[in-house]
Amino acid sequence: MTPTPDRSEPDRSFPVRPAPGSVALSTASVYPESTATAFEMADRLGFDAIEVMVGMDETSSDIAQVKHLSEYHEMPVCAVHAPCLLITQRVWGSDPWGKLETSAEMAAEVGADVVVVHPPFRWQRDYARGFVDGVARLEERTGIAFAVENMYPWRASRREMDVYAPHWDPVGFDYANTTLDVSHAATAQVDSLELAQRMTETLRHLHVTDGAGSAKDEHLIPGRGSQPVAELLEHLATSDFDGHLVLEVNTRRSGSRSAREIDLLEGLAFVRLHFAAVPGQPADEAPGRGRTPVESA
Repeated sequence: MTPTPDRSEPDRSFPVRPAPGSVALSTASVYPESTATAFEMADRLGFDAIEVMVGMDETSSDIAQVKHLSEYHEMPVCAVHAPCLLITQRVWGSDPWGKLETSAEMAAEVGADVVVVHPPFRWQRDYARGFVDGVARLEERTGIAFAVENMYPWRASRREMDVYAPHWDPVGFDYANTTLDVSHAATAQVDSLELAQRMTETLRHLHVTDGAGSAKDEHLIPGRGSQPVAELLEHLATSDFDGHLVLEVNTRRSGSRSAREIDLLEGLAFVRLHFAAVPGQPADEAPGRGRTPVESA
């Protein structure tokens, strides 16, 4: 008989970089539950990796705790999302460059190769002025990809306001790596497939989600909005995309733990189905990828 692994002595070979085609879970997808819960769910539901959203949950900003969770659950951390939101302005201090330095430190310690970062707010003038060149220097010095995420203009009634600098759309700037967030594309009323085609070889990281195009950043389960998420995944699969696929959805309205898990399983199945699909080949004949999700939540 194969002996049961001793969880008191974690496998120190972890973390490792997940294979191309693996599906990661963003810790933001279980909010308001904890980072620790996200690792446990990702392990049990069959995800291949984790993206850590550094936020108000103290565990998410504790490098030692994140490393422990990764080793205990044998769950690689593929990316660290820097604390760029308005509500995380004081996490890891108030210096935006300091936040990116600490994000790189966490990534290096837990084995992640990507830091996801939002473009600066316009009122962060000094940070915004040197952002493009500063990101390039960080990448060169740390060896970690700082994948700049597409954002969106803020809208209220008929008014629209650009709050990001140099722009909410990272295309056209000298970024070596970018992140595409489908919900952000929906909020910006941009077609995510066309955005991926414009990002070309800089696209390193994908937040798989959906949106209906409202002014609110919805982060719907993929397939529940109006974005061409299936076509986007199929396009990337046939383009030999080897970046990270991360389910980043809003489950706050799921209603219960079991309903949240069902939503996450639906998202995981959607990504696996469409990223594995080959044009002209029935989906049930497409090769499987990654770990097998549990049959029920």
